[in-house]
Formats: sequence, C-alpha cells, structure tokens
Amino acid sequence: MISFGGRPAAKDLTARARIRDAALKHFAESGFSGATIREIAKTAGVSPGLVRHHFGSKEGLRRVCDTYVLEALHQFNDRVLQEEAPGDSPLTADDKRALDPFQRYLVSTLIEESEVAAPLFDEMVKMIDRWLVKADESRADPPMVDRTTRAALMVAQTMGIAAFHKHVSRVIGMDVLSDEGDQKVALAMLDIYSHNLISPEYAASAREGMAQTAPTSETSNDDTMERHSDD
Repeated sequence: MISFGGRPAAKDLTARARIRDAALKHFAESGFSGATIREIAKTAGVSPGLVRHHFGSKEGLRRVCDTYVLEALHQFNDRVLQEEAPGDSPLTADDKRALDPFQRYLVSTLIEESEVAAPLFDEMVKMIDRWLVKADESRADPPMVDRTTRAALMVAQTMGIAAFHKHVSRVIGMDVLSDEGDQKVALAMLDIYSHNLISPEYAASAREGMAQTAPTSETSNDDTMERHSDD
C-alpha cells in the first residue's frame, strides 16, 4: 500500500522495499542500462545476492518498480478525483517529498520507452484531464482543441522540467528538484498560468491565419499523387 502522507524511514522498511526504493533512485539517475545490481544493493544495505533472491534479475526489479510507480499514480489520481474540486486539497510537503523519486523515475521511464511508459503517461493525462474539466467550466471562450490533446501537451511540458532539470537549475541558480527549487518552479508556473501570455484577439487572429493555411483533403491528395508520380 502506498501512502502520500509521508514515507517511513529507510530503516523501518523491509529489505525488499529498500531494494525497490534504491532501484527507483538508481534507475532514475543512471537509466536502466547504467544502473547496476551491485550499486542498488549497496544503497539498500543488502547483498547483491539478496537482490537476485527477491527479484531474479535487474529486469525483474524494473518490472516491480514500474508496477509500484503506476500504482502510486493510480492512487494519487483517485485522491484527486475524490476531491469536490481540484485544488481543494493541495499537496503537502510530505506529499511532494514522497512523489519526488517517482517524478525522476517517470522521466527516465518515458525517455527509455519501457513497457509501462504508455500506461504511465496515460495515467498522468487522465489526472490533468480532470483539472481541465473544471477549468473549462469557467472559460469565457470555447477551447480550440479537445481536452485530451491539451492534457497530453500539459503533461509533456510538466515532465520537461524534470527531464531538463539540470539545465533549468543552472539557469535559475537553484536545484529545481530541491524543496526550495520546487517552490520557485511552482510559483513560476502559477504566474504563467494565471496571466495571459497573448491577448484573446491575437489568439483569434492566429487561429484565422492557421485556418487559411491548413491543408485540405484535396491538397493532401494532390501532394500524394505528386510524390507517387516522382517515384
């Protein structure tokens, strides 16, 4: 069972749980190919043999980590869905600390395209989609594209901060994965999302221009025929 009200100290975890948490850390930092059972065992305070005893192989250990992180996202998503309105119960500091290793692992998993990458990404899209339902209710204008597309792009943007955290941290002079850095990023995102970067008039004008240059089925067919004639 995964709890988002804080995690037990490492010494209070079972050996299996310590190995799993150590694997989350090393897979996130070094990637699956770069992490070794020996390093994972050292971090967990166990022998490499015990790692193999519990998980069989490094691949078996990754499958357990994948399942664990996916379950964590399911539980967090369920918690959001149970709220009367998104934002009624913001993440606590303990929640953020508990989610931090998952965030880093998610980035590594999505980049390396493991078997669970698709369901993990889909779960995050569902979570953002839930927030957009409420946001759309208070919009003065109708959305330009469907909610799923917007949710998928928002997930990609959010994960991009973690994926490029070294560069972002270097530019802003603060580790974005630290408590202080997380606070600064959160404030920056609040500022960005609460203020229009472009005016509604500019957006309408840009949309009209895109409509005029959008490819039609007729032009697409012509392009296809031209390519075939060149072959």
